Amino acid sequence: MSNIEQTLSIIKPDAVERNLENDIKEIFKNKGFSILNEKKIQIEKTEAEKFYKVHETKPFYNDLCEYLSSGPIVVMILEKENAVLGNRELMGATNPQDALEGTIRKKYGISIDKNSVHGSDSVENAKIEIDFFFKD
Repeated sequence: MSNIEQTLSIIKPDAVERNLENDIKEIFKNKGFSILNEKKIQIEKTEAEKFYKVHETKPFYNDLCEYLSSGPIVVMILEKENAVLGNRELMGATNPQDALEGTIRKKYGISIDKNSVHGSDSVENAKIEIDFFFKD
């Protein structure tokens, strides 16, 4: 039985600023992901605060929200078998210095904050995050 999942991917402001959207999308496609929906948007800090609410008690929360709302982002719904785990493996560790060769963050990430991409960390959160950006 196949386990087709959807996950949310965000190409963050640092990557959009460096025109890496198409390169990053190609990496996903080459790894078997389908991009079901995508849009380029800019969100307000208040929206970023809602999106990252799970992190609100952490010391980096404010900076994270400031950063996500600092420029345009590309939000995408990715789909494939075991998409959540597959996307996390493809993104690499949060800190690009710790990320494995061949991962998106190793290739494009600048710092722990400016690490170019976000991906849902569970099937449950993927649904919540997809609804956050793509609910009509």
